[in-house]
Amino acid sequence: MLLRLPNLALKSSWRPYRPRPGERVVIIRSRRTFPPGHPTTRLCLELLGGLSLSGRRLLDVGCGTGILALAGAALGAEPCVGVDLSRAAVKLSKESARENRLDHKVLLAQGSTECLRGPFQVVVANLPAAVQLAKVEEFSRLAADDAILILSGFRDSQEPPLKELYDKAGWSIRRRLTKDEFCIELPPEKSFTWVAWLLEGRK
Repeated sequence: MLLRLPNLALKSSWRPYRPRPGERVVIIRSRRTFPPGHPTTRLCLELLGGLSLSGRRLLDVGCGTGILALAGAALGAEPCVGVDLSRAAVKLSKESARENRLDHKVLLAQGSTECLRGPFQVVVANLPAAVQLAKVEEFSRLAADDAILILSGFRDSQEPPLKELYDKAGWSIRRRLTKDEFCIELPPEKSFTWVAWLLEGRK
């Protein structure tokens, strides 16, 4: 795995890579259950890379390998908080944070968002559609008034009900990215297209 953002490269521990001048390299340890190269992860990283994150509080919900929290920290966000229901995911994320000397900026905990207090200026959540639908009110609770939400993990066929809930909560989509992932059979969601949103703070 090799993913590149402006002045930042994220790579698997086994992959050789010669950084470009001024580029920081972050090593991501992964397991099959937490694939950091998934299309939705790439979409979230692209949206993160377009933001000015210096000094902003960032929350990564369902952190998996910790790739989004680590990328945020490397791009200047502080503190970066990551939560995941999986103990293995949190352990893996902590190992990567220590290896990249970002553990002073990245705080990781097993659990869900209900154990947290806001506000956060950036909330990133790469989660399945059903979880996204259940978390609209919770993400709004944790977000600062001028916050940005980056959401992915759902297909374009699953967007309408989620957009309706965020519209009612006062959020608006500032950027929308898509990435197709072709499979031999049509997925249950009836679409090959993954989606990521960047939503602006509430009106």
